[in-house]
Amino acid sequence: MDDLTRLPASDPTELFRLRDGLYGPEMVGSAVVGLDFFTRIAKAPADAPSICASFGLAERPTDVMLTLFCALGLLENQAGVFHATKKAQDFFVRDSPWFIGPYYTAFGERPVVRNLLEVLRTGKPAAWAGNRKGKPWAEAMEDDAFAREFTDTMDARGLYLGPVLGRVLDLSGQHKVLDVGGGSGIYSCCLVAAHPHLQATVFEKRPVDRATRKCIERRGYAERVNVVTGDMFEDELPGGYDVHLWSNALHDWEASRVQRVLEKSFAALPAGGMVVIHDTHINREKNGPLPVAEHSVFLMAVTQGKCYSIGEIEAMLGAAGFTNFEFRETALDRSVITARRPQV
Repeated sequence: MDDLTRLPASDPTELFRLRDGLYGPEMVGSAVVGLDFFTRIAKAPADAPSICASFGLAERPTDVMLTLFCALGLLENQAGVFHATKKAQDFFVRDSPWFIGPYYTAFGERPVVRNLLEVLRTGKPAAWAGNRKGKPWAEAMEDDAFAREFTDTMDARGLYLGPVLGRVLDLSGQHKVLDVGGGSGIYSCCLVAAHPHLQATVFEKRPVDRATRKCIERRGYAERVNVVTGDMFEDELPGGYDVHLWSNALHDWEASRVQRVLEKSFAALPAGGMVVIHDTHINREKNGPLPVAEHSVFLMAVTQGKCYSIGEIEAMLGAAGFTNFEFRETALDRSVITARRPQV
């Protein structure tokens, strides 16, 4: 049985940020070269709906873009109206003597910038970079080979995040975990390794479920972690669990679908049951942290989702019926939000 409680001596945060945030600079290039965004906002500050209407942009990617620019200190949100900061006015407004727009001209020829501009205008995700057939991520996951490759990718990250999650969560009063959309099962394995009294089940759809079973067996956790095949959108969540774990599973989907599955969690959990959302979360003010805002651009570009803010997740949990929200940071710019189904 693999020891899934240990951590390396070195901190890999900066290495993960290189990959997670690689679309952040591309979004700045898209705004400067493709939209002349800051010149126009400096002349006419506006709220998000007006920006969408003026530039012909979709709501979800615009929200991600505005959050990034606030995190970079290029915009300031004043009572819902976005203003160009002095930094943006100095360097990204055309009539400034320090305008550096020409320095970004080459961005306009980059495929990622063209894709981001298309996503901004349509709201539809671009093709996943690693998928040779040019399909968006959700469609690509229906293919066995791509599903295995992607599951392995997320498993590599979970080897570091999982042991930290096991240390952060107090599950002493819980007994059975349902890990919804749990991929390789790494988080379930790490939780039962950290909490010997726990049993866990990974709820995963085909064809990922086959890779899930192999990963769990390879690590030696098949006696304590099993797999149930199902689709979190099409099927009801199985009963008999007092913890629902959503680890890096909600950021791939639009808000209406996230709300729907959280309502399914509430319906399936017993009174006092716990929901755990482990993810990258934008802060309540929606102006950072910068590494999360950069990662949100990547998610916005290739999935139907984004990094949701703490406030947005708590609002959806509250609408589903959950109470007693708690927030804790974990590692690699991730954090957990926990909530409970009320006793009565």
